[in-house]
Amino acid sequence: MNTETHPRDRAASPPERAREAARVAASEEPYAGLVAATPARDADLLIRGARAHVRVYGDPAAPGRLVFLHGLRGDHHGLEPIVAHLVKERPDLQVWVPDLPGFGASAPLVDGVHDVAGYAAWTAELLSAVAPEGDAVLAGHSFGSIVASATVAAPAGPAAEPVAEGRRTPLVRGLVLVNPIATAALDGPRRAMSAVTVGVHRLAAALPERVGTGLLRHPLFTRVASLAMVTSDDRTMRRWIHAEHDRYFSGFADRRTLLEAFHASVGTDVSAYAGRISVPTLLVASENDDVAPLPSQRVLEGLLADARLAVVPRIGHLAHYEAPDVVARETAAFLAGLQAAGERDEQ
Repeated sequence: MNTETHPRDRAASPPERAREAARVAASEEPYAGLVAATPARDADLLIRGARAHVRVYGDPAAPGRLVFLHGLRGDHHGLEPIVAHLVKERPDLQVWVPDLPGFGASAPLVDGVHDVAGYAAWTAELLSAVAPEGDAVLAGHSFGSIVASATVAAPAGPAAEPVAEGRRTPLVRGLVLVNPIATAALDGPRRAMSAVTVGVHRLAAALPERVGTGLLRHPLFTRVASLAMVTSDDRTMRRWIHAEHDRYFSGFADRRTLLEAFHASVGTDVSAYAGRISVPTLLVASENDDVAPLPSQRVLEGLLADARLAVVPRIGHLAHYEAPDVVARETAAFLAGLQAAGERDEQ
């Protein structure tokens, strides 16, 4: 073997081995080229008194706005495969993907709890900053679907306050829910696993903070969660998804933030808000999703005033990784429908 042409050989220097490892890893990222070719910029906003990091994809001059909320323990990176496909299909669109408070590069909430109400109020203010005229579309994946639904739902009663103090619930043109949580985790088909996960989080809360945080960030905990959700038979795809979870699953600010968000994620679901959502809604469900099972999605569709259900075949809860092109295609078609309806209304 010629070591000069094989930098992974033992004779190679550590920097050479690191560069080669990075090259190999990049070659195994299914959407790396498309994501790299997608225009993107960073925006730091002050939302409810704290720094909010937002990754903005698409042409800065594009008139359309879509705000996309990631799931629990994620950040904007997890949605990049969908967004890259979507911007390619809809070059007239800017997609704003924030890191939710306390995750990624966004600071935790200054006041309040990292629960659905807290995140919905934060999202309402973000929408006001991004699209003050109410002409954005709001999207959410998994836990983000709960937050998005709570954000656009009408107040529960005549005395109820809007999500954002001092103004009514922000108007959006439409709502896209990807792998929406249609049944609370503790009531769903994986209730036994959910109960175990709740127990782990309660243990982490009872331990000294350093030890509890270490448990929540432990690589084994991450890998078990990743294995439970991946459905792809493609080895390269599976390795890449596990690597993505290894990179970003523990990017939470502190134990309190994660525990509050986790208990919010297992304690409610989109159906709690469905009856108060009037905007056109697209549900993108997965055929083999046992976190958000398909029968519950059909029930959820019936609870919404104006909804369409699209089913991605043969995959589970990680549609944003395993079938982002299908999710983007369904979303683009939904956006085209909204645009056509708007043009008819103007005539």
